[in-house]
Amino acid sequence: MAEKKSSALFVCLGNICRSPIAEAVFTHYVKEQNLSEKWIIDSAATADYHTGKSPDRRAIKCMKRHDIPMSHKARPIIAEDFKNFDYIFGMDENNIRDLKRLAPKNSTAKIELLGDYDPEGPCIIRDPYYDDGDEGFEEVYQQCKRCCQAFLNKVS
Repeated sequence: MAEKKSSALFVCLGNICRSPIAEAVFTHYVKEQNLSEKWIIDSAATADYHTGKSPDRRAIKCMKRHDIPMSHKARPIIAEDFKNFDYIFGMDENNIRDLKRLAPKNSTAKIELLGDYDPEGPCIIRDPYYDDGDEGFEEVYQQCKRCCQAFLNKVS
């Protein structure tokens, strides 16, 4: 019998900035540790503003700068995600509140703030969407890097 894969879903408001960065970073670390066969990884939005769109151009630029592949089309979270994923990570308190509100009664996913795994804090991964430059995206990348490493170390 095949071993059950672990699964992680990264969620933010629109699924074009923080959550696709977190998905790409976590996927990168999983591949580096030769664990790709053991994980299902995706990202989604709590709102459907950007469904079908690629990540924000600044997010793509940030990932290219760090040589981390990112290919994702924004999608809203759906009821099945709450039973198909072991972990659902929100980026801020609003995401967590929305996720708990959207979770069906039969939800089995563990809903957590991704930032709770950041050994340096802060636990909130701030939305860089309305920032003028690239600095906010770099900050999100650095936070996701620390959080994803710490989470993977904890569960591996």
